[in-house]
Amino acid sequence: MAADLAEKTDRYEGLLAEALEEATVAPREGTPMAEAAADCYGMAESYLTDGRHFRDQDDLVNALASFSYGHAWLDAGARIGLFDVPTEGHLFTVE
Repeated sequence: MAADLAEKTDRYEGLLAEALEEATVAPREGTPMAEAAADCYGMAESYLTDGRHFRDQDDLVNALASFSYGHAWLDAGARIGLFDVPTEGHLFTVE
């Protein structure tokens, strides 16, 4: 049975919003790696905003894609050490 698109879109929006709250920049301020973390974080925030815009326009496919891309920016950043994130739970693929 296929997942309901509206439910999945809402769930992914929640995951991205929660991940943004949990992720903190790991590298020391003023370093190139801290700048890279800020860029990744900004991309994730932009995708959250874009996804909400698409959802408000009843474009659930692009909303879901935006929320997924935004989370991917954070998750990739966490994997390479740009963010401190929880290592347990369902938000990130780090151990």
